Amino acid sequence: MSPLSKGSKRTSQRCRIGAILTVLMMPSSLAAQTPPSNSAETFTEIAKVLTHPRCLNCHPRDDRPRQGPAEATRLHQMNVQRGHDDGGRTAQRCATCHHETNNAASGVPGAPHWRLAPLSMGWRGLSTAELCRTLKDTTKNGNRSLQALIEHFGTDHLVGWGWEPGAHRAPVPIPRADFVKLVEHWVQTGAECPSSQAGR
Repeated sequence: MSPLSKGSKRTSQRCRIGAILTVLMMPSSLAAQTPPSNSAETFTEIAKVLTHPRCLNCHPRDDRPRQGPAEATRLHQMNVQRGHDDGGRTAQRCATCHHETNNAASGVPGAPHWRLAPLSMGWRGLSTAELCRTLKDTTKNGNRSLQALIEHFGTDHLVGWGWEPGAHRAPVPIPRADFVKLVEHWVQTGAECPSSQAGR
C-alpha cells in the first residue's frame, strides 16, 4: 500500500471516530442542544410541559379534576370534587384510589400526596403569558421564589409523575433534566414572560 493510501485510510478512520464522538456527546433533547435566545422564548418551551395534560388535568381553575389525553380530556369519572384541602371530598378522597405509585394491575395512576393543585395554581385555559405571570406570582405559586420553583420542578415526587405516568399515558414532552435546565436558563436570563399577544 502506498504512503498516500495509508494516510487516506488514517484520515478516514479519524473522521469516523470524530463522527461517533459527536453523536455520543449530543444532548438528549433539542431543548438542551439549542436553548432559546431569550428569557421569554425559553418560557414558551417551558409551557409545552406545563400545558400538557399530565399537568393541566390536576391544575384546573374549578373544582373538577380532568383525565385523559389532550384530544379527549374529560371531567374525572364519579363526579370527583376538589374538597376543602384539594384532596377530594370526605367520601371521595383522592388517596382512596390514587396510592403512592402507579398501579400496574388496574392502571390507576399514583404518586405521593396525590391531590389537585390549589385553585391559585389553576392553569387550564390560561395563555402562555398568563401562565408565566401566574407561575411567578408568589401569592399564587405557594409562596415560592424563582429558585424554589427550580427545586420544586426538579425534586417534587408528584410533579415527577408527569414523566412517569404509567399505563398507556404519554409523558410530558421534554425529559425532566432538560426541563429543569430550561427553567434554570429562564431564571438566569431574567424570568421574562412572553407578551400577551405572542403568548396566546
